[in-house]
Amino acid sequence: MNFNNWTFANPEFLFLLAIIPLLWVWRFFYSKRQFSSLKISSIQSIKSKTWKENGKFIIFLLRSLALCFIIIGFARPQSSSSWQDSTTMGIDIIISMDISGSMLAQDLKPDRLEASKNVALDFISARPNDRMGLVIFSGESFTQCPLTTDHQVLQNLFKDVKSGMIEDGTAIGMGLATSVNRLKDSQAISKVVILLTDGVNNKGSIPPLTAAKIAQKFGIRVYTIGVGTEGFAPYPFKTPFGTTIYQDVEVQIDEKTLQDIASTTNGKYFRATSNKALKEIYLEIDELERSKIDVKEFSKKNEEFRILIMIALSLLLIEFYCRKFLFKSIT
Repeated sequence: MNFNNWTFANPEFLFLLAIIPLLWVWRFFYSKRQFSSLKISSIQSIKSKTWKENGKFIIFLLRSLALCFIIIGFARPQSSSSWQDSTTMGIDIIISMDISGSMLAQDLKPDRLEASKNVALDFISARPNDRMGLVIFSGESFTQCPLTTDHQVLQNLFKDVKSGMIEDGTAIGMGLATSVNRLKDSQAISKVVILLTDGVNNKGSIPPLTAAKIAQKFGIRVYTIGVGTEGFAPYPFKTPFGTTIYQDVEVQIDEKTLQDIASTTNGKYFRATSNKALKEIYLEIDELERSKIDVKEFSKKNEEFRILIMIALSLLLIEFYCRKFLFKSIT
C-alpha cells in the first residue's frame, strides 16, 4: 500500500483526528482520579504489574486505533498511479458539425441537427480506440471538444450542442480550418475530418477550398456530408407573436464545393437525404483503415477506504475479545 499516492475525496473529516489526543488527555486525568494514596514502610511485598493488569490501557489503545482508521476511512482516501504511456489501434478523427438555424429543418427526424448528433454518438461508441474531437460551426467556429480518448466526456459535450450557440450563418471554411488546426500536430498516421453541413458557405474569412488545401498539406483526409432531402424541406420560422411555424423552403447544399473539398484531400463526398442514409454513411466511414497511435492516460482513482474500515472492524473485534474474555476480571 503506497501512501505517497493517496489523496482524499473528503479531507474535512481528517480534522476529527484531533479527537484522538483529546481522548488520551481525558483518560490520563480520569485515571489519576481513580488512585488513592497509602503510606507503607516497604514495597518489597508489592508485585510488579503483570501484562493482564495493563488490560485497560490495551483496550483503550485498540479503541483509539479503530476510531482513527474509521475517521480516515470517512475521508475517502484514493490512490492513483502516475501518467503512463500506452499504444492503441486507431486514428485521429475530428467531427466538424454545422449548427446553423437551417439544421433545425425537419426533413430528417426529429430534425437535421438531432439526427446528426444521434448518428455521430453511435459512431463514437463504435470506435473506442480512436482519439476523437468535436468542432462546431455556423457563422463562426470553435472547438467544443479537443482530441480525446475519453469518449464519455466527448459524448456529454456532444449532447450539449444546439443551434444558436454561436452567430448564425454557414462558415464551412472556418469549420474545416479549425478542425485542421486540431489535427495538424497529430502524430497519427491517419488523420480524418468528418465535415457535415446543410448549406452554402456564406460566412467566415477562410474559403472552403483554401482550408481544404491546408488539410491536404498536413495529410488530413476530409469526408464531407451534405444533409438534407431533395427539393423542399420544412424550416422553422418565428412569428412576431413568439410562436414557431414551418414553411417549405428549397434545400440548397453546395455539393460542388463539398465534392471539391473531399477530392482535394483524398476523401469522399456523401449526401444524406434521410436518417437511414446518414447512418449508412457513418457505417461506411467506420470502415476506415486504422493505425497505431500513442496515448497518454492517467489511471483511474482507486477507493482505499474499504481496507481501512476492515482494519477498524478487526481492531474492534480484538477489543471485544479482550474486554469480554482476556481481561474480563479487571475491566
